[in-house]
Amino acid sequence: MNLTLSHGGDSIFTSSAPSTEMLVGTREGVVRLVREAPGGGWRPAGRWLADKHIHALLVEPLSGAIVAGAHQGSVHVSEDGGASWQRRDDGLTETNVYCMAAARANGAGRIYAGTEPARLFCSDDLGRHWRELAALRSVDTSAWTFPAPPHHAHAKHICFHPRDPRTIYVGIEQGGLLKTTDGGETFAALTGMHDDVHRTAIDPSDPDRIYLSSGVGTYASSDGGASWERRTDAAHEIGGYPDCLVLRPHDPATLFVTAAETEPGQWGPRGTTGSRLSRSSDGGLSWTPLRNGLPDRLTPSFQALSIEDWGESFAIYGATVSGEIWASEDGGESWSEIASGLPPISKSFHYALLG
Repeated sequence: MNLTLSHGGDSIFTSSAPSTEMLVGTREGVVRLVREAPGGGWRPAGRWLADKHIHALLVEPLSGAIVAGAHQGSVHVSEDGGASWQRRDDGLTETNVYCMAAARANGAGRIYAGTEPARLFCSDDLGRHWRELAALRSVDTSAWTFPAPPHHAHAKHICFHPRDPRTIYVGIEQGGLLKTTDGGETFAALTGMHDDVHRTAIDPSDPDRIYLSSGVGTYASSDGGASWERRTDAAHEIGGYPDCLVLRPHDPATLFVTAAETEPGQWGPRGTTGSRLSRSSDGGLSWTPLRNGLPDRLTPSFQALSIEDWGESFAIYGATVSGEIWASEDGGESWSEIASGLPPISKSFHYALLG
């Protein structure tokens, strides 16, 4: 199993058994963690691309290649388990890579990269050549900005229909949620949610059911994104700024979300965002704060969250801007710190803003 933990890469995994290796995207490269057996302690076992701030990590499922997208650093690929790396960006006209995802297209592997400014690119040859899916910009982009002019909106998250890889959802922070049903030849802007879109998660047993986190709360759709129901707002106990969102593949009504304690306008006066981690067992209708094993006040922000589901049980991993990784293997009931002292796990400048 190829388990990764990064701000903008793969985050929902199914496997036959718990992983014994994890790749973590940090401000100073890719950190490899290993353990001798499931349930054992994790330890660092190498670092690659130490001069790169890694936003997004994935392992391309057909080839096993490790693909890393970097902040102001393009895309880097290893086809030998990390022993060597190549920068691959022919045709990638924007090199500030925020998010990445992989899917099958026409029976072969395809990699997608989302950037700042908000663009979407794809590659059918493990990153050797890229082409822009320019239809992403065919919708009205006049209001896209982050966090206010003249800053640029960016592609924050890429999510696929589990049965039809030509149906893709791309979240733009801040710009909304876009959907294509033809592999990116055309896009439509979905409405009914706040435009500060952070993550989407699709129910694999009912792909019309989509969950979404945004800068003002969480949403759910039961019709493929045509309409949305708001589930939480900025005053909800899950926190004022939901970000990372994952669901359990074998029980997709089970969701986990991380959030800052308050909305962004309060971060400066407070000197920190604080951080919260919550679980829902009913598709986001109700939430339970998760605290057992975590510090009474978790100050550094969670900037990455991954779930690995092997059927009979599952594990959750959360990484912070202060270089800690927390894990739970009992459904979130209890947590333990499995790594500390790593470089910040963060997008862009957030490691300085959200500490």
